[in-house]
Amino acid sequence: MLFNSIDFLMFFPIVVLLCLIIPRKLRYLWLLAASYYFYMCWNAKYAFLLLAVTLCTYLSGLFLPRCRRAFTRRLTLVSCILLNLGLLFYFKYFDLFLNTFNRIFSRLHFQLADRGFDIILPVGISFYIFQSIGYVIDVYRNEILPEKNPFRYALFVSFFPKLVAGPIERSGNLLEQLRELDRKPLLEPGCVSGGLTLMVWGLFVKMVIADRVAILVNTVFEQFYLYGTVALLAGAFGFALQIYCDFMGYSTIAAGAARVLGIRLMDNFDTPYFSRSISEFWRRWHISLSSWFRDYLYIPLGGNRCSRFRKYFNIMVTMSLSGLWHGADWSCVAWGLLHGFYQVAGDLTRSVRQKIYTSLSAKTNSFSFHLAQVVSTFLLVDFAWIFFKADSISIAFAFCKRIFTKWDPWSFFNGEIYTLGLDRPEFNILFVSVTVLFLVDLIRYKKKQNIVEFLQEQCIWFRWGAVILLAASILVFGIYGVKFESSQFIYFQY
Repeated sequence: MLFNSIDFLMFFPIVVLLCLIIPRKLRYLWLLAASYYFYMCWNAKYAFLLLAVTLCTYLSGLFLPRCRRAFTRRLTLVSCILLNLGLLFYFKYFDLFLNTFNRIFSRLHFQLADRGFDIILPVGISFYIFQSIGYVIDVYRNEILPEKNPFRYALFVSFFPKLVAGPIERSGNLLEQLRELDRKPLLEPGCVSGGLTLMVWGLFVKMVIADRVAILVNTVFEQFYLYGTVALLAGAFGFALQIYCDFMGYSTIAAGAARVLGIRLMDNFDTPYFSRSISEFWRRWHISLSSWFRDYLYIPLGGNRCSRFRKYFNIMVTMSLSGLWHGADWSCVAWGLLHGFYQVAGDLTRSVRQKIYTSLSAKTNSFSFHLAQVVSTFLLVDFAWIFFKADSISIAFAFCKRIFTKWDPWSFFNGEIYTLGLDRPEFNILFVSVTVLFLVDLIRYKKKQNIVEFLQEQCIWFRWGAVILLAASILVFGIYGVKFESSQFIYFQY
């Protein structure tokens, strides 16, 4: 069940309505049942996998405080983590391992199997396994008390707004709110209006922007060998826009749906394309994942409180595993390694760059200098996105090679740009929509306000007019699939 579908449009009001009718103490049980139904709409049998992960981490969390010996505690933690990562490896990475092994040893005429097993990837498995592992580690560190109610903990793992594409919630945030759920008033006016506004805004950036630019992106990347520099750059820049609007749109809808139910999910994006460095980009992009890797991998490895060499090693390990988390493909690992290399190179050259700025009397606090940093960071990020989108590393290199060798500047003027799946009216719609997105992100960047907080400061006619206009744009300009089937969110596959 997708957020941008008729099914969800029917499902969500029913969930909210029954939350109002049933006794408050049973509210979390109803949300648990609704969450499992939500997940089972995709593939019912994989609800048993979700249940297995829940039981494993729940029992581990209960057992850890009872362990008197440090060795037993550590063994319990490691066993739980390995079991969950083993499930993730089997469903997500086994075919990658098998194909890579066969490719390496093919010259020796040795293979593990003739072909992969075509294992169906359970939707959202990376999200709920990482969230569950985070909970067990928090209990091990004595940062939170273990949840004794199995149904409440199951709801923490499976809460439907964030179940299949995050954010990867922390137990200190979501679990604490679920413990207070029966004491909270439901459908507070501020929560309902704010939540619905977030849902409308998320649907706008998903259906009007992301799904529209996806047509251009798919056209270019599927037949990149037919195009020159202009079209390839359009495809690369378009994918940066698509993946941001797609994933940010999902996270925004999830936050809105949760807020209607009285739950506040963590912010997952904070204007990442306004970042002035790669390290800042990762503090603003997919915040729940980047902070998860920081707290549960990078810092335990030593973080930056170690030798410079070890610090760089920690960065490269963390970023390569972040890339592998995003996809069972070596091109995703290359994407992660590129971001690791960016950060290492930025740290190594920091003193040299400062000396250059000083010698040139550069005004490092000026708007022009900050703009140059934002543009250069975006170009580095966008270059890495090519490897993320391409089907293989070799295709990514071939794509980049054509950008620099197939110059065709005349394509800007002869209308060829309008043959990439979007005609002139569609480009105009995209341009206006992206302008709206830019303004909303600029407000957040400068005033530290999301769209709800900004609209709450405005007069009522502007506030309602903006929401109605966004809703009308979704209905009129939203991109719908064949027979009005909704497009799948990119991050569902992770």
